[in-house]
Amino acid sequence: MVGMGMIFDETYRPFFETVARRGLFDRQFGDLDVHLVAVASRTGHRAEKYQNQSRGLIPAFRSYSGDDAVAQMLQEKPTFACVATPDNRHFEASKAILEAGVHLLVEKPSVLSLQEVDELIALARKNGVLARVVYHKLLDPDHKKLRTLVADNILQHVNNGYCSLLEPRQISGSQFSEWITGRNPGTYVAVHYIKLIDFTFGGRLKTVMCTGQRGLVGPADGPTWDSCQLRLIYEYADGREAAFDIHTSWVTPDNFPGYVEQEVQFRFDNGIWNGHSRKRGVELTVENMTPLKMKNTINNHYNGAFLEPWGERSQRGYGIEVLERFAREVAFVEHGGDAAERTTRLNHIRSLGYADLSADRQVVAAVEAMERILAAQAAGDPDRVARFDGQTIQLC
Repeated sequence: MVGMGMIFDETYRPFFETVARRGLFDRQFGDLDVHLVAVASRTGHRAEKYQNQSRGLIPAFRSYSGDDAVAQMLQEKPTFACVATPDNRHFEASKAILEAGVHLLVEKPSVLSLQEVDELIALARKNGVLARVVYHKLLDPDHKKLRTLVADNILQHVNNGYCSLLEPRQISGSQFSEWITGRNPGTYVAVHYIKLIDFTFGGRLKTVMCTGQRGLVGPADGPTWDSCQLRLIYEYADGREAAFDIHTSWVTPDNFPGYVEQEVQFRFDNGIWNGHSRKRGVELTVENMTPLKMKNTINNHYNGAFLEPWGERSQRGYGIEVLERFAREVAFVEHGGDAAERTTRLNHIRSLGYADLSADRQVVAAVEAMERILAAQAAGDPDRVARFDGQTIQLC
């Protein structure tokens, strides 16, 4: 495990604790143990804290910190490694993992440029391992239903779309304060919706436009962004186009009842899809606790701690399911049949484009274009437009 921050605590921790207790079983690969054997982090403080907290829940693991932590971790010869660091640190760790011939799972966005994603794809193919990226929102029941209706041609030909995700200021001011300098909420958040659009509707990304606001979490004339508005234009096989607007912010007041407020709308030739995290979910009020200690609106689908009817305490949700799915994919490749057929199994998993880096180039292209447009705006050159021809990005 590379990175021991909030993402580890919310999703990887409950996955490793559950799989340590229950194992991983499938008729295709049998009964397997999955153990967290080593972690790499900058200081080791959170790893040490978790070592103490996890006694009796998982076997003891080795903790490495400092500049060569990833290299030391890889000396433990893991089957797979997960990267959950700030996004501008993904590439170097992911490259080291793939060079070591270890299966990779990296948090979104996988990397920040086409050059980097192409290098990782080539390394994975050269060394015969998986390179996968976490897009847990694709496992959201609402998003799965949307894709089902599109795939079954019930919702026909998307015309345009709007997505919004508003996060409280504590996200940028505390949970991610150490890496926010020079960053933007679009790269961190909008990428979920870029992938949802790219994966669900297909098509060819051709144009990216972006602008943003500054001054709350950084200087008004600096490279750190409070919010941004992104527009993507896709072209489809019939020559028609669709525009998608994605608005993101991480300076919403902390006491806003929606906490992480998510909304999507997609318009089709024959219908409209509206989704809203607050309207679909649960509203909760507890005296002296909501909305600050607890939130008024809670998403029990993404990640929740539950007391099961039979008395067992569990933590589950699609944020954790996506990690188990990856472990099962690795298990299938390595243990799902004869060694002589490993390449066939590997290629089958790679063909599942919901997570494979080889199917992620348009998402990375959108991220790189957004980063370059915002950098130009911060340098006094606003209103740039990026054109993507499938291989390279040109700013106009």
